[in-house]
Amino acid sequence: MVARHITSGSPFERDIGYSRAVVQDGWIFVAGTTGYDYATMTMPDAIEDQCRNALDTIAAALAQAGATLDDVVRVRYIVPDPAEWPRCWPITSAAFARARPAATMFSAALQDPEMKIEIEVTARQP
Repeated sequence: MVARHITSGSPFERDIGYSRAVVQDGWIFVAGTTGYDYATMTMPDAIEDQCRNALDTIAAALAQAGATLDDVVRVRYIVPDPAEWPRCWPITSAAFARARPAATMFSAALQDPEMKIEIEVTARQP
């Protein structure tokens, strides 16, 4: 089966050379996604808003692949400041209430200092 590539229209995908998601053999691999509002190419200040934007972008990519956040089996969160991470818990808990995926959070610098969270998921097509 040939892989299908999904784009969000982000200029980063073009400039860096990656896809927002790749669908292969029933699996959906969504790239690390930050909190940009890609319609305006703006980044909100609050980690909570960045988290919501990232999850919205991920949900849109999953929809293009025929899936939803409920089909996520693995999620990775990357945050530069782990002290901010608990502010995202209510958002991620609501987003993954049904899927309850295996999850990991780790702390690392992101591409730009304004980025406060990056989220990567793996899902299975229903």
